[in-house]
Amino acid sequence: MRLLSKYLKLIFLTVSSVVCAQGNKQLTPKTYTAYKTTEKISIDGNDQEEAWNKVNWSEPFIDIVGEKQPKYKTQVKMLWDDKYYYILAKMEEPHVWANLTKRDTIIFHNNDFEVFIDPDGDTHNYYELEINALNTAWDLFVSKPYRVENAVLNDWNITDLQSAVKVNGTINNPTDTDEGWTLEMAIPWSVYKTGYYQKNVPADKFWRVNFSRVNWEHQITNGKYERKRDANNKLLHEYNWVWSPMGVVNMHEPEKWGYVFFSSEAPTTENTFKIPQDEKIKWELYQLFRIQNENFKKHGKYFATIESLTKSPITVDGKQLEPKLEIHRSGFNLFLKSPFTNKTLLIKEDGKFISQ
Repeated sequence: MRLLSKYLKLIFLTVSSVVCAQGNKQLTPKTYTAYKTTEKISIDGNDQEEAWNKVNWSEPFIDIVGEKQPKYKTQVKMLWDDKYYYILAKMEEPHVWANLTKRDTIIFHNNDFEVFIDPDGDTHNYYELEINALNTAWDLFVSKPYRVENAVLNDWNITDLQSAVKVNGTINNPTDTDEGWTLEMAIPWSVYKTGYYQKNVPADKFWRVNFSRVNWEHQITNGKYERKRDANNKLLHEYNWVWSPMGVVNMHEPEKWGYVFFSSEAPTTENTFKIPQDEKIKWELYQLFRIQNENFKKHGKYFATIESLTKSPITVDGKQLEPKLEIHRSGFNLFLKSPFTNKTLLIKEDGKFISQ
């Protein structure tokens, strides 16, 4: 477990150099309204059920930074019922291949589809699921984003996960051209419970969610697909295509993920969800949080005053915000009272969000 955490930490540090080069842009998260279905969904990789036909595909994925249109198209649909969260992903791909068959191996070493879920939106204690075209899964629990010391539980499993892949073509056959692959899954709500008696089905509530598709350039060696290498035998970088763009090459900033609203209404094509104003305030607080932590990385200390973090007034929907900064022995708190709900919204030095 310790070795896995170190390995994933190394991956994060590797992409951090790219993050610094790309900057850290503020982007508006995507939204999707997932409707409740009464129809039984058979997890077989097809979308033949009437309920799937009644709901829209998401907007096509974009590159993770939010600037470039990916080479191949990716879209998702979502539904839910009292037991499962249903996700259908459709991916264009002329060369469908995979070679990882053991659960909980590093699945993004193949082309894969990834699901990130933070049920309470506090950026801590979130969940990741990766599946390749052989339907091999890697599911894990992350205690905190990699920007701080965290624990990664690779032995956390999605008990009763249902998933199926349908390949429109032939997998692992380099002599033909494929159209792509479809992944259908049903994730039980029960795996996200934090207590035995917790009722956590999010009827008419939203969760923070994002999806990522990792895609590698390939080469054919001895008639088999593998990740492409350059003239120095170094692996070429992967492409990261996402539903809700992050502004940086890093999926592990949960405050930037999209919003999925689980409507109890019958399936339709409308996206009725409106992002709450307090969520928009959170975006502004996290911008200050990133400035504060960047200063600590460069100079070994935090800014001591709120004026050092922001020189101009911050407004949300016409309301001026009055953020405050509190320095204490182990770090800092950024907080303010929402002009919309009167709740105190607070972010700690480790990024955990608290609403009181």
